[in-house]
Amino acid sequence: MAVSRRDKADFFTKKAHSEGYPARSVYKLEEINSTHRIIKPGDTVLDVGAAPGSWTLFTHRELIKGRGKIVSCDLNPLSLDPVPPTVIEFTGDAFSKEIRAKLVDEGPYDAIISDAAPMTTGNRIVDTSRSEYLAEQVVMLAEEQLKTHGNLVIKIFQGGGEQEILKRMRTIFKKAKAFKPKASRDDSFEIFLIGLDKV
Repeated sequence: MAVSRRDKADFFTKKAHSEGYPARSVYKLEEINSTHRIIKPGDTVLDVGAAPGSWTLFTHRELIKGRGKIVSCDLNPLSLDPVPPTVIEFTGDAFSKEIRAKLVDEGPYDAIISDAAPMTTGNRIVDTSRSEYLAEQVVMLAEEQLKTHGNLVIKIFQGGGEQEILKRMRTIFKKAKAFKPKASRDDSFEIFLIGLDKV
């Protein structure tokens, strides 16, 4: 059987493991934050689709500097042992009535970040549609739960209505743009939508 390039540990995967992060996705957030300053020390941050926990752990270690709070939510528990003291973890659907109410109770937020992706089927049309739905739900959360001047980062699969979502984000934020970090795999059709300075 042929070995997929994804079965091989690339530079970012090896680096993540050596630095104690569960996944290589940490370096996407690192680049996004270094170029756009999404999160600053002392912020209250919501991480949607947080498992296995690399974005949450990086936010704790490097961005809020132990002086804020991270609310992490995913269908699966975080793979962090121990879970950092700045983290409040909810396991479940962030968009369900029960979990959403808990997220609201912990807000409002200075930043909402989401590296969430749907379970993929291999059918590009189905996968991009599911990704678009996730992105739309996170934008709705941001409209309601971000503080004025707050920032947003969401992942979406290209071809999944990103232009329409960007158009909507430009009515919510002073600036909104698409961004592909260097840590995204070459063969990935993911892209990140960034909203800066909520009006």
